[in-house]
Amino acid sequence: MNRRMPLAVAALLVLLAVFWLWPRGPGGDGLQGYIEGDLVLVGAESAGRITELSVDSGNRVEAGAHLFALDAEEQTAARNKAAAELEDLKSAGQRPEQIAVLEAAERRAAAALELSRTDLDRQRELFKRGVSAEARLQQAQSTFERDEAALQEARRQIKAAELAGRSAMITALEAALDGAEKALAKRRVSAPVAAVIEDVYFRAGEVVAAGQPVLALLPPGNRKVRFYVPEPRLSGLRVGQDITVSCDGCEEMQAKLTFIASEAEFTPPVIFSQEERSKLVFRAEARLTKGEALPLGLPVDVHFEAAP
Repeated sequence: MNRRMPLAVAALLVLLAVFWLWPRGPGGDGLQGYIEGDLVLVGAESAGRITELSVDSGNRVEAGAHLFALDAEEQTAARNKAAAELEDLKSAGQRPEQIAVLEAAERRAAAALELSRTDLDRQRELFKRGVSAEARLQQAQSTFERDEAALQEARRQIKAAELAGRSAMITALEAALDGAEKALAKRRVSAPVAAVIEDVYFRAGEVVAAGQPVLALLPPGNRKVRFYVPEPRLSGLRVGQDITVSCDGCEEMQAKLTFIASEAEFTPPVIFSQEERSKLVFRAEARLTKGEALPLGLPVDVHFEAAP
């Protein structure tokens, strides 16, 4: 009984080797490969605890669909604070301290204008009575007009300074509010593209670091066929060439060759035999023409006609 066990194991290994090495596909010229996918890893830009997870593996989502959310108490408080400060400034009309200097100049200009107005009235009366020369009246008129212009200029400067000061403060607070709102919005993460949820790395209640992937998405066009081409057959392949892909239980599919490695490597991750291990192969990739939704890792056979 014990002597038969090694024989049974050896027979099983032989059968497995025959299964993997036996050519599958028309003409026996097929190359073995598998379905690979370019995953889109989605995380948050800042660290936090996941409070909401809206999807699970296998779900289909459209671009912009909500995926998950992080705790946002701190960001919400910052947004509310910036909004309140901006509202207070707009309603209270706060002014910078340097406006007080201009207001003092305005008071001096108003006092000077009052004196020049009094002097002008007096010179007009004296001129009417013939006891003052016309030149004195004209000088008093000029002084009054000068002081009046000075007062108007002082008031204009106050208004300009007040508007400029408030405008600068409002601009700063608006920028702070915009930044707070963006930070809050980033606590809710949406799908960047239409895709299938391929994997979920973290669940609600778990803490993730900034940039750490939470989900893996597989867009429809990101599936590809990866296979390995022995050096003797490499000359028969060209990027852009059409190839045929088949698998157990599925119809033949068309694909377009998109990549051929420029450097050779040893046999692919799945070692088929000692003989294969000594051979160099070139990694190649192709995109399925119709974007068939084949599962990742599915073994396939690749057939092609040698390019001229």
